[in-house]
Amino acid sequence: MNWVTISLSAATLFGMAVVISYILGWASKAFYVKVDPRIEAIIEALPGANCGGCGFVGCADYAEGVVLSGAAVNRCPVGGAACAASVAAIMGIEVDESYPQRPIVHCGAHYEDRKGRTPYFGEMTCQAANMVAGVQACTYGCLGFGDCTRACKYDAIHVIDGLATVDYDKCIGCGACGSVCPRNIITITPFKKSRILAVGCSNKDAGREVMAVCEVGCIGCKACAKKSELFKIEDNLPTIDYEHWDAECTLDVMEACEKCPRNRLIFVGEPSPADIAATKDKPLPEVVEADFKTTVDDTEWRG
Repeated sequence: MNWVTISLSAATLFGMAVVISYILGWASKAFYVKVDPRIEAIIEALPGANCGGCGFVGCADYAEGVVLSGAAVNRCPVGGAACAASVAAIMGIEVDESYPQRPIVHCGAHYEDRKGRTPYFGEMTCQAANMVAGVQACTYGCLGFGDCTRACKYDAIHVIDGLATVDYDKCIGCGACGSVCPRNIITITPFKKSRILAVGCSNKDAGREVMAVCEVGCIGCKACAKKSELFKIEDNLPTIDYEHWDAECTLDVMEACEKCPRNRLIFVGEPSPADIAATKDKPLPEVVEADFKTTVDDTEWRG
């Protein structure tokens, strides 16, 4: 190899570099896609959890949805109201009042409450067990194999004595637990108060069938609806009119809760200041058990 060969090689490489640089420069201008700067600003404003709780694939997808498709600015469950306000400011709009989204487990049956249970040797997931008949007699209730626990990135839901239980101190409301529940007993609900009233059962069968499969399931007796207009019975289950419910329960609502023979009207979320004040001097029992005492138990025999 002499200097002539080396010079030709260097010249060839230089020429190729010039041509390729020119092509890349032309392509960068010809195929440039202008990105709305608001998308980048919204991505910066979002918490970056990429949990999918907003209904989009991730934070970047949600940011594009807000700018390009007009998605609501308050759909980020992790960021909450402060994040919604920031996104609204970027978009130059007013944000409606938003509430944190939290899950409610519509089942109150622990292992010992479920009738008709049989040994299950299949894949230990709710998705698999839900396709097998006879795991437990109730076809509505929690299966307790923990799909929701595994889906939660925030250690906010655990299976305790066979029942999915939410830790509301850790929950950010992404909705991952509800999306994997094969029986759809976990609903994601706007918590307009620190705690809300909920129905802890999903069994829509008649009372006799419910009593045959569960010790605590709602029997559709309508006792709650008779006490308060807040409750309506649909498919043998009470529904709650949240538009007219206040955390400071009225007397009729409290009577409805006390009248429920299966204690299926439950409060979930954080206790109210009044509840904390009322129980601050009470010792914590070792075991908390449901009280199924009825008015008959208080009846004085006068025969």
